[in-house]
Amino acid sequence: MLWLVASEYPTFDPQGDQPGLTISAWGQYALDNFATVAEAVEFFSDVPFAIVSDFIPGTDKFTTVHLSLSDATGDSAIFEYIGGELQIHHSRDYQVMTNDPPFEQQLAIKSYWDTVPGQAFLPGTGKAADRFVRASYYLNMIPQTSDPRIAAASVFSVVRNVSVPYGIGSPEQPHLSNTRWRVVADQRNLIYYCENVLTPNTVWVNFANVDFSEGADVKKLELDREQIYAGESSSYFVAAEPFQFQGLE
Repeated sequence: MLWLVASEYPTFDPQGDQPGLTISAWGQYALDNFATVAEAVEFFSDVPFAIVSDFIPGTDKFTTVHLSLSDATGDSAIFEYIGGELQIHHSRDYQVMTNDPPFEQQLAIKSYWDTVPGQAFLPGTGKAADRFVRASYYLNMIPQTSDPRIAAASVFSVVRNVSVPYGIGSPEQPHLSNTRWRVVADQRNLIYYCENVLTPNTVWVNFANVDFSEGADVKKLELDREQIYAGESSSYFVAAEPFQFQGLE
């Protein structure tokens, strides 16, 4: 999920027939209920509920995000609410999503840059549209390999290339936020990589080392005291209370 200022969600009527889903649980709902992108697209296409958003607690900023999903087969989809209507962009060719503008406009911008040789010139600002172009170009240039280490390293190099430098801010562009963390999900080998920009270490978790059986303890990797981890870190997970999503009240 990434910020999309242009998002506009449908009006939710608590007394109406259509149920609501808090926006904080939108991504988790997809993860919990669908094994593939195709399943999610089929379900969401019927618009079974209204996404209900609210202000970020403690701020005056209303939550406006769009959602991307991908799976181990290479399928992808982007879900956006534009003008109160759900728009779904579903294709294996859609490998990049940044922030504004809406995805349809991102594709139009990319179509122009596809005519410009990337080795000669690429847009280099921190704007989301420029980062979209650079990420799309470099994803097609990195090695296509079955080696998970090379694949993860290659994707990380692209993500770092399109990250916004830490500490960067502009009053003229309040929605341009610096990158705080970067993640790479190896969905085929079930390894999840993460790096915090405030530490020099890359952390990963091999899900083969995590107990997902019914009734297993809920666990988390503690990060509340600037803890530093490196390498495979599943052994550092500790028991925790289940996360409570913000409700509709």
